[in-house]
Amino acid sequence: MTAITEKILRNATELVEAGLAERGRLATLEQVASRYAVAITPAIADLIDPSDPDDPVARQFVPDTRELARHEDERADPIGDGACSPVEGIVHRYPDRVLLKLVNACAVYCRFCFRREMVGPGRGALSAKAFAAALAYIRATPQIWEVILTGGDPLVLAPRRLTAVLAELAAIDHVKIFRVHTRMPVAAPERISPALVRALRLPGKASYVVLHVNHPRELSAKTRAACARLVDAGIPMLSQTVLLRGVNDDAATMSALFRALVECRIKPYYLHHADLAPGTAHFRTSIADGQALMRALHGRVSGLCQPAYVLDIPGGFGKSPIGPNYLSDDGATIEDFNGRRHCYPNSSP
Repeated sequence: MTAITEKILRNATELVEAGLAERGRLATLEQVASRYAVAITPAIADLIDPSDPDDPVARQFVPDTRELARHEDERADPIGDGACSPVEGIVHRYPDRVLLKLVNACAVYCRFCFRREMVGPGRGALSAKAFAAALAYIRATPQIWEVILTGGDPLVLAPRRLTAVLAELAAIDHVKIFRVHTRMPVAAPERISPALVRALRLPGKASYVVLHVNHPRELSAKTRAACARLVDAGIPMLSQTVLLRGVNDDAATMSALFRALVECRIKPYYLHHADLAPGTAHFRTSIADGQALMRALHGRVSGLCQPAYVLDIPGGFGKSPIGPNYLSDDGATIEDFNGRRHCYPNSSP
């Protein structure tokens, strides 16, 4: 596709001028943009087909008036980060790992974001004082084995700043694993520079990068090259995907996405059921639909291509797998990928 813009689009007027929204919707889109952050980078704009009213990339990033409708079950903090935050910037939900929210800004803003009430331009990064307190908490908690950098998108930080942050964390002996969750190889692949790749390589520690990607079209040639720079440097990559109505809620799209990821040497890790974030009901499928989708993938794409389908339980209770079950309650019957059932001698010797 031909690039629509050479600048980041940050408001409804710019979206209209770029041909990504109708002028007649300007007033209501301005209402959405005044409530939830908007940013579409040139790389994302280049993926959008403005002639397609159901374009799956546009659906993820172009504001929609339905975002102004809040449903009774939706929550400002749908997965309960606040309930698990002992100090600012830290979410400690599982015993051996913590989230470290370094920044509250992203290169692009997904319309279904579960932290949409907390991120956006001007929200900034952790202050020096808050970062010091977060480090002190990690140092004082020896069961923490893994630190997951999130936000916002931690790769909005300059390589020099990222290097300094990771050096502080790497000096904590009981922290062995670093994981970075990011949209950046899709949103701005040029940011995955040699300097940034070097910043993510930590002697004596293991670093992983988890790419957020929802549709095969997001894996452009530039995105694939950016991911290759990371993998070729010895940094394993995983992916996380959100199940989204009208974007990827069919077996053909998901198969194409997961196969493309594996071809890029990226292991599909999580398929998230969409969270109860405000104004996102039009994106959510039912759990039954998600399970049917996973059944359609089972046995028809390689095991390398199959993530865990998970639900983040509202209130801060963590993720649980919610994939389909193939075993009868008594364990005596097992179903294969063609739907045929087989007896199994489920008894101990």
